[in-house]
Amino acid sequence: MTGFGAFVRSAHERGELVVQPRMGMGAPDAMRAGLAATRAADATTVGTLTLDSYTRVGDLDAAAKALQSGIALNGYPIVTHEESTTRQVLAGIVGDDFPVQVRHGSATPLHIFGALTRVGLDATEGGPVSYCLPYGRIPLDQSVSNWARCCDQFAGLRELGLEPHLETFGGCMLGQLCPPSQLVAISVLEALFFRQHGIRSISLSYAQQTHPEQDREAVRALRRLHTELLPDADCHIVIYAYMGVYPTTPEGAHALLGRAAELAVATGAERLIVKTAAEAHHIPTVADNVAALEHAAAVARAAPRPAAVLPAAGGPAAAGVLPAAPEDHSADSVTHAEARALVEAVMNCGPDIGSALFRAFKRGYLDIPYCLHPDNMGRSRSYIDDTGRLRWADTGMLPLGNTVKTGAVRAVSSSELLTALSYVQRTYDALAFPESAGPAPLSGPRGT
Repeated sequence: MTGFGAFVRSAHERGELVVQPRMGMGAPDAMRAGLAATRAADATTVGTLTLDSYTRVGDLDAAAKALQSGIALNGYPIVTHEESTTRQVLAGIVGDDFPVQVRHGSATPLHIFGALTRVGLDATEGGPVSYCLPYGRIPLDQSVSNWARCCDQFAGLRELGLEPHLETFGGCMLGQLCPPSQLVAISVLEALFFRQHGIRSISLSYAQQTHPEQDREAVRALRRLHTELLPDADCHIVIYAYMGVYPTTPEGAHALLGRAAELAVATGAERLIVKTAAEAHHIPTVADNVAALEHAAAVARAAPRPAAVLPAAGGPAAAGVLPAAPEDHSADSVTHAEARALVEAVMNCGPDIGSALFRAFKRGYLDIPYCLHPDNMGRSRSYIDDTGRLRWADTGMLPLGNTVKTGAVRAVSSSELLTALSYVQRTYDALAFPESAGPAPLSGPRGT
């Protein structure tokens, strides 16, 4: 079977980390040039059509007016462009050796799913929770219903000989300051939602956070849980380079992206979505994206593989092939224990995963720190401790029991929150200006 998931799996079996940009331009010629440059990069790549904000919220009249007026959009308006135009953008570029994924950010994505399938694409991403709570005020139950309908229709592509692929965005909730265990739990739960609605090719996301070892624990926990709970699905893990305030210096940005690539290799993750050195300054150009792709690929090629799982001399690893999965150190980690407790609490809310997710948020079993959506209880809080790890300051109604050892509830002031939001930026920019070092050294061993 061909398709997005099969391509990533095949690359991983060859020992290659698949790297992907977040690229979207409104003009068809520019979008085609971006895809062509991504394909030609010195890396194993997949392409991206990131959609514009008008399309994301369903304001298709505004998207059409922008195109008619020659106003630049911040992404590709796949619903508004003629199907023939998008087919021309993709022609001769997309194929079994270069699949393309549509990225959009919509809690009402039926029009997007329809448009992407009509032009022959079969890979996209999001989720009923992760594309609802951070991005607007659409009620969660409506998002669940919307996504159920989309998944049911998307699964029908198998009747046409295609294997539709969906990526959870649950491992990236708000981009930062959500403790890793909840990122893992929501990513797994969205994957279970997809599978319940007929999707068999799934990637589970996790966004790089503030502490390398905590990130490794999280990705190992994510793999352990999806292996146990989704045994009949073709799954892989996708790492996102840090999604919060990005370093302002090239040195800091390259180091942070390099850490994300090392995280992927150390944990056996199969795909990495990059950020560029230009993130803090301007919308990245195609050249910025290609540079990031090639930097991440180079770091991944040079990164040491987990020694505990390397085959004997002369085996596949001698030819540069990655092992299928790294040794699992997650069983006793706090991250794994918390994530499992959250997943089990939601699954106990009912057999239908969508309804269970809605009930879980109503009861506070899932609660995203600092998320202002009306369906989020808003009692949980997090902070960055002295070692750089993300911790729970207040677990609210989260069903974590004795898995969390936080002691008394810890207040988080507005100034402390603002400081935490720039923690990664300041820490990595200190690499370029050590004489004005940030608040804390980089945590974790180098080169892992």
